[in-house]
Amino acid sequence: MTAHDTPAAARAFNIVVLPGDGVGPEVTLAAQRVLTCIGDIYGHRFDFTEHLIGGAAIDAVGESLPEETKAACIASDAVLLGAVGGPKWDGAPVRPEQGLLAIRKAMGLYANLRPLQVSPVLAHRSPLKKEIVEGVDLIVFRELTSGVYFGERTRTETSASDLCVYTVEEIERVARAAFQAAEQRRGKVTSVDKANVMETSRLWREVVTRIHAEEYPQITLEHALVDSMAMHLIRKPRDYDVILTENMFGDILSDEISVLGGSIGLLPSASLGADGPGLFEPIHGSAPDIAGQDLANPVGMVLSAAMMLRHSFQLEDEADSIEAAVAAVLASGAVTADLGGALGTVSATRAIVDAIRAIHWAAARHVPMHWA
Repeated sequence: MTAHDTPAAARAFNIVVLPGDGVGPEVTLAAQRVLTCIGDIYGHRFDFTEHLIGGAAIDAVGESLPEETKAACIASDAVLLGAVGGPKWDGAPVRPEQGLLAIRKAMGLYANLRPLQVSPVLAHRSPLKKEIVEGVDLIVFRELTSGVYFGERTRTETSASDLCVYTVEEIERVARAAFQAAEQRRGKVTSVDKANVMETSRLWREVVTRIHAEEYPQITLEHALVDSMAMHLIRKPRDYDVILTENMFGDILSDEISVLGGSIGLLPSASLGADGPGLFEPIHGSAPDIAGQDLANPVGMVLSAAMMLRHSFQLEDEADSIEAAVAAVLASGAVTADLGGALGTVSATRAIVDAIRAIHWAAARHVPMHWA
């Protein structure tokens, strides 16, 4: 019997935790504490097992993705990942990022979802004017297992090359995922490519256009070149709903939009495949300069855990509880230093847990909640 076969009131889930490097162990611990709280309230059991990935794995066993880690992830119900990488491993023959790419490929995670909603109470923290970012609500669908990051590499003393390859099937499956998301949102997809220069982008545009016409004609589709899109996301981010793009472009653009909300520490992500477990991680890096100092913002990781509840376990109420608690805490001003606050990772996590319990208590007693 799998986790998905057990009764909703008594479900148990096997979650693999990959703390990784830098602040990864701190933020994954925050997510576990929040999930334990959710389990206590809703009657679920979350069983966590930790495994090595990235630089921590290189230091321990000499490879960035040990076979034991890969097998555990594939056999799990879902995976929580902290962060990988750091200057310690720069220039080394084995790099932490290789483990991240390899686990995505091994798990068949072809669609990376990166949502952004700019909180009204934090719009003033954005480097852009409040009137530009307030009300932004978009999601990036990034193809995750192909493109230049996975192409053949060559290197000589005088040259280097990285091959970018896409197949029709790879484009079709992520395009369908984006169109299906748009059906549940505002009905608009912006497909981003470089079709004026790159052959892979010409194929991308042709396939996306065909899938739209044949299967999702009710969705509004527009195409944008990646360079102009980088500009438009700063000038008019509220114009966008679902953004669909290939691996490298999605990596760059989603990091660009992360600052619209005031801090890269706020954004979650979900990496999903056709079936099997998903992988959930904040979009920020390992931040080695603040690692171990109780300074990391746990919100991106905590919201990634909420995405796990929604996408892997179909626990909508539980995911809503986490998101509501995070929104309430942010509205109260109980935030970490990256958002101008004084809380550390542990105290910010505690504030979220307390908010979950308070919201649940109030809902059970029909008591209205008021947040400062």
